[in-house]
Amino acid sequence: MLPMSRPSVAAPFAEVCAALEQALAGPFRQDVVRELSTSPTVEAALVRLRVALRTDVWKFGDAALDLARPVRDFDRLTRAEGFHALHDWDGVADHVNPDTIPVDVLNYLIDQRGGDRFDPVVPAVLIDYYFMHVLSLMTLRAWDEGDADEHLDRVGDLLTLLQGPRGSGQRFCADAETLLLIATAHYEREEHGYDLLLDRTRGLNHRHRANIALGHGASMGCHLRFGFEATYGRDTSLMRNDNVADYPWLCFAVATLMDEYHRIREGGHAVLARRDVVESMLNGLSGDARAFVGAGPQSLAAHEAERRRFRDHFLQYQSDLLAEFEAFRPTAEAYSPLSFFFNFSHNVVKGQVVDTLLWSAPWAVSLSELLTSAPMDEPSHRSRETLATTLMAYARTNPHKIRGRLMPVIVYDPEAGYRAFRLTLRRLRE
Repeated sequence: MLPMSRPSVAAPFAEVCAALEQALAGPFRQDVVRELSTSPTVEAALVRLRVALRTDVWKFGDAALDLARPVRDFDRLTRAEGFHALHDWDGVADHVNPDTIPVDVLNYLIDQRGGDRFDPVVPAVLIDYYFMHVLSLMTLRAWDEGDADEHLDRVGDLLTLLQGPRGSGQRFCADAETLLLIATAHYEREEHGYDLLLDRTRGLNHRHRANIALGHGASMGCHLRFGFEATYGRDTSLMRNDNVADYPWLCFAVATLMDEYHRIREGGHAVLARRDVVESMLNGLSGDARAFVGAGPQSLAAHEAERRRFRDHFLQYQSDLLAEFEAFRPTAEAYSPLSFFFNFSHNVVKGQVVDTLLWSAPWAVSLSELLTSAPMDEPSHRSRETLATTLMAYARTNPHKIRGRLMPVIVYDPEAGYRAFRLTLRRLRE
């Protein structure tokens, strides 16, 4: 039996990690599903599971875990800094949802499959989805005490356990750095938290900064391309004015990736593969290339030195980079993240989880795989394209009103990706 645990306020992070490691490495999750299997229907099981998800207190037979205090404290501190990592924004009601995202998804499953006979895949995936959100919340508390780099490594190890053989088989993302992205990829009415987090991120070690840049470069490209096409009607000025918090993060991402490229070219110590660096840089620039090779927007005035560092190196390697970018030209025959457009990264993960729950078929493809075209083999491309088009189909059946029109918030379109690629290279050659 896993003991009920209440980490102290003095050193919560290490104690929470220890409790989570015991739960994720052991039979805890299987024991919970086994206890729920006595329920006759999906709804009966999920009503029981919902209590644990809402209270963060788990007691199912011999499976016991109490995360109420750390989750409450971590969430309170995170909200004070400007992020709602566990809760989604209701754009219609114009407020933060009262239930957490895992509970919102659980309630949706009750509506869709509540009358079905008990299905062990459903609670197993929802349990993992809950723990993914706890881990994503913890990435934002990595700087509270001790060594933030060590804490992110610890969360990364826990993510490996979460997605390991004792889990549901559902994959969410590849590393703690992408969990940080998911935790902050929500609409926030107050945006001061993004500047605070970026300042903290700059103090991380080389490896963590590079990994954060890799995910954020690709994700920001997908996000801004969606905004350019849908939200802002291809008006770059409107996009820049409405994404003041995003541009410094994108600048950090492309400049950090360029630093990594420069290290690779000069034979220095690099932690990322050249191919990955080039692809993520291209994706990031596809959102608004002129902001980095032309005159910088006002939102980057405080980051001009970083932007100029990127531009100087880009001009140094311009001909080589443009040639290397050609390897990532989107086609109809292979998956490309340049053809993938969305409003927020966490909606991609949420949509993937909902599809798994509706069909009881966990995806081996995660958000991280959707942000790259590697590996290049056909089965990998086909599975990513299938997931991307599946998510687009859901988004089309549940469109959002944007500029007075109903639009999907997740799109996979190779023709649009090819247009974005051509426009980006034209801007980079100017």
